[in-house]
Amino acid sequence: MSIQETFDSFNKLNVLIIGDVMIDAYMWGNVSRISPEAPVPIVAVNKKENRMGGAANVALNVQAMGGNPLLCSVIGDDDGSKIFIDLLKKQKLSTEGILKSDKRNTTVKTRVIGNNHQMLRVDEEIETPINTKETESLVFVIKKLINTKKVNVIIFEDYDKGVISPVLIKSIVAFARQKNIPTVVDPKKKNFMFYSGVTLFKPNLKELKEGLKSDFDHNNSKELGKAVDGFIKKQNIETALITLSEKGIYTHSKKSKTLIPAHIRNISDVSGAGDTVVSVAALCLALHLSPVLTATLANLAGGLVCEKVGVVPIDKQQLLNEAIALKLTK
Repeated sequence: MSIQETFDSFNKLNVLIIGDVMIDAYMWGNVSRISPEAPVPIVAVNKKENRMGGAANVALNVQAMGGNPLLCSVIGDDDGSKIFIDLLKKQKLSTEGILKSDKRNTTVKTRVIGNNHQMLRVDEEIETPINTKETESLVFVIKKLINTKKVNVIIFEDYDKGVISPVLIKSIVAFARQKNIPTVVDPKKKNFMFYSGVTLFKPNLKELKEGLKSDFDHNNSKELGKAVDGFIKKQNIETALITLSEKGIYTHSKKSKTLIPAHIRNISDVSGAGDTVVSVAALCLALHLSPVLTATLANLAGGLVCEKVGVVPIDKQQLLNEAIALKLTK
């Protein structure tokens, strides 16, 4: 299969995404004076914008690559939820997997930007886990989607905001294994050790060290390999994909252990790069591409979005052009 055919095949894939969704809100303005009330700048706001964030940004990246995202999460029953559902509809994304809870609020992260510099971020969120009834409802909806849609791969996009729990993980991973659906995890600290039996596990270096409670020397390839090898054997994980910022990406499976260097980029903003990496990796996994090609494409994609300011989804054509230039093949 040529790389062009591979990219065309992404268009046929249904990707189920489970995780914490949020609204990334922005207030832009100009600063010309200091407040007389306190030694803080006054931002005269001239523009506001709401964007989908968290697991919803993974959905945007999957959609940008041609796949069909099925987003599953729990949000509040509040003004934020109306904004979030409107954003989904504008993007022509399904709302079937989104549940509302009157016991939570919809996570909103508001960034105040003055003279093109971020001055302040205000977070409105509840980080406690969803309750037993809400977990059962979410598991039911996820299983229903898996049974009614042809789901090719499942992504757990964990931001430690309470939607994903050990009970949910165990139930869905077991169900996916029954259905022969590969599972991909972008982990955070709380649930790090609960993702036993998943297909692909994608932490960044900080998350890996925190999760393992080990400060191994990541610049020593033997130490890195040993840490990852012990972890995936213990957790019965097929492949680990470790993002190493400017050093690139490390893929480790039974068949291969490879460090793929980062490409030299003009880095503008690393926000959202992890979401892009996990999205591309999941699509590659659904097509049964090799771990090395999967890591290479994910690495390229993560680098490309870092050249853009703000959280933006990957440009599929730009990624394809770079893959063709590198003469990548399946």
